[in-house]
Amino acid sequence: MRSILPLLLTSVLLAAVPAQAHESRLDDVRIAHPFATPAPPSVPHGAAYLDIGVEGDSSAVLVGASSPASESVEIHDMSMDDGVMRMRRVPQLEIEPGTTQRMRPGGGYHLMLMNLVAPLSEGDRFPLTLEFAERGEVQVEVRVESAQEGSEAADGHH
Repeated sequence: MRSILPLLLTSVLLAAVPAQAHESRLDDVRIAHPFATPAPPSVPHGAAYLDIGVEGDSSAVLVGASSPASESVEIHDMSMDDGVMRMRRVPQLEIEPGTTQRMRPGGGYHLMLMNLVAPLSEGDRFPLTLEFAERGEVQVEVRVESAQEGSEAADGHH
């Protein structure tokens, strides 16, 4: 029994890893740990975050996204401007070769889920389709997690 216990514990821990870490690929583009933060019924919009890495020799340009979880999805950038946090829609997001664009709550790039069709609750999952110029589309599964849990799990991919 004593020699089986470490094996069982290792198996349980390995089985738990896919629940925390998930990624997709589109050619040389790696999309890691897509997550959204909870949005209660009174909030019409939500935000999704993910990491996009380019392992090849040419840039990847995210030009759009869509999901059945919302009427539309927009690429946004949030930054400080004269002490005021400002969010603006951007037409595209270019990721240079050999780099990873990390999206996290609290600032920077993210995907705005405009006019949610239902509240986003922790534990929910929904599909999100990302559209890249000259590369096509890839569908990923977004998990609804707290900002801290999602960020820590995403950081664990690197």
